[in-house]
Amino acid sequence: MISSLFHSVLYVPIYNLLIFFTGIIPGGDVGIAVIIVTIIVKVVTAPLSISAAKTQRRMKHAEPQMKAIKEKYKDDKQKQATETMALYKNNGIKPFSSIFAVILQLPIIIALYLVFRHEHLLTVNLALVYPFVALPVTISPLFLHIFATTGHSITLAIIAAASQFLQARLTIPVPPKAAKGSTPSSSEEFARALAIQSRLVLPILIGVFAYTTGAIALYFITSSVVALLQEFYLRRTTHVHATEPIVI
Repeated sequence: MISSLFHSVLYVPIYNLLIFFTGIIPGGDVGIAVIIVTIIVKVVTAPLSISAAKTQRRMKHAEPQMKAIKEKYKDDKQKQATETMALYKNNGIKPFSSIFAVILQLPIIIALYLVFRHEHLLTVNLALVYPFVALPVTISPLFLHIFATTGHSITLAIIAAASQFLQARLTIPVPPKAAKGSTPSSSEEFARALAIQSRLVLPILIGVFAYTTGAIALYFITSSVVALLQEFYLRRTTHVHATEPIVI
C-alpha cells in the first residue's frame, strides 16, 4: 500500500512534470527539464527546509546557554531538562522541526532520484503519462548540446561534488576544539568528528552517485545551488536572538 501510494502521489507526478517540460523546452533538452523539475520541488519544500535551517541556527546560537545548563544541573537531570525546554521556548527553538522537515522531504527526494535513475529519458513511458500531458516531439539527451544526461558524465559528477563541498562548507558548522586544559565530552568529540566527516565524505559520495547518470548529477548540482541561495538568504534576513535570555 505504501509503495502504491508513493508511486501514484510522488513518482508519477514528478515523471509527468519531466515529460511536460521536455515537451515545451526548445529542442527537448532533458537536462533543462531536470533542472526545472528540481527547482519546482525545492521551491515547494522551501518552507520546510528554511524552517529547519532557522532552527539549526537558533540552536547554534543557544549552545553556550545549553552548555551552562548542563554544567549547573549535571546532577539533576529533571531540572536540566526543564531548563533546556525553557531555553528552547525563549529562543523560539522547535527541536523536532528539522527532523520533521527531513522526514517529509525524504520521500520527495527519493522519488526525484528514482525518476531520473530508472526512467529511460530518451523514451516516454505511456503507462505513466497523464492524458492531458502532451508528448514531446523531440527528446535530446545532451544538456546544452554538450553533457550527456542518460550516460556517465565525469564533468557533471565533479561539478556536483564541488558544489556539495561548497554547500557543506557554508551550512555544516564544525564545533571548535576544546580549550587547552579541558577535556571535551564524548558527545562534543562525536559532533566535531561528524561535522568534519560530513564536509569531506559527503561531497565524495555525491560525486559517486552523480556519476551514475548526467540527470542525477544535474539534480545534485541544482539542489546544491538552491541550498546555497537559501543559505545566503537566511544570512541576510535572519537575525537570531533570544526573545528572553535565561538567567542561570
